[in-house]
Amino acid sequence: MSEIDAIKTNNFKFNKKFGQNFIFDKNLLKAIIEDSNITKDDDVLEIGPGAGTLTKVIANSAKKVVSYEIDSNLKPILEQNLQGVQNSKVIFSDALKTSISEIESNFEGEYKIVANLPYYITTPLIFKFVQETTRVKTMSIMVQKEVGERLIAKAGDSDYGSISVVLDFYANVKILRNVPRRMFVPAPNVDSCVVQIEFVKNKHECNAKLFEKIVKSAFANRRKTLANNLSIDFCVNKQTIYEMLKELNINEQARGDSLTTKQFVEITKIFDKKSIKSK
Repeated sequence: MSEIDAIKTNNFKFNKKFGQNFIFDKNLLKAIIEDSNITKDDDVLEIGPGAGTLTKVIANSAKKVVSYEIDSNLKPILEQNLQGVQNSKVIFSDALKTSISEIESNFEGEYKIVANLPYYITTPLIFKFVQETTRVKTMSIMVQKEVGERLIAKAGDSDYGSISVVLDFYANVKILRNVPRRMFVPAPNVDSCVVQIEFVKNKHECNAKLFEKIVKSAFANRRKTLANNLSIDFCVNKQTIYEMLKELNINEQARGDSLTTKQFVEITKIFDKKSIKSK
């Protein structure tokens, strides 16, 4: 019996609330694992296993895979499709609401994340692992194509935003492959892509928490200048901000979406040196 047959025999109803769009194409599943560079030395965290099709392929390549699934209605399907897969464990819990310490109790050291993510949790889930742990080596995630383009955007791009800068601060990010909507069951209304986030320890050396606050402030109101946003959020005289920007050869009328990650790092260093903190 095929994996998709398990969906039919268990009378499973796809739940739009959970953004359920499953992949059954074996060539695509294998390609995702090859793109993710999964080896027998790797422990893997999967979020949203769905029918277990990607789970099974991960298990064939990895040392161990632990999957978090929010929809308990998938339990009989996962049990059926993962029967005999000894190095796989499925936990029925919301990964977003589960603490990092609880998730990481399943692994002894570093691990990789591979997931066909429900679109609605993409951004909060990325931030969860970026901000709360240093044990993730890579995230290889299927996301909405529009979101993927936002994740890799550079200064001046229309898609450039705070998540683009924060990810570039911690990691190297690239789109590995585009995936048309017809590859999913049921087919979503948009195309997708596989994005790889490769974390780099100490890629930029500065106060990371302060950096994130400055970036968040810079993009809080995109119509306002960087100086205006920083002045309000950090309770600093605008003229003082102008002087700091001039020191870094940044135009005082510049907006956040025109600055590179490196420029945000330099601003962070000056703020840190002057002990400027957000209110």
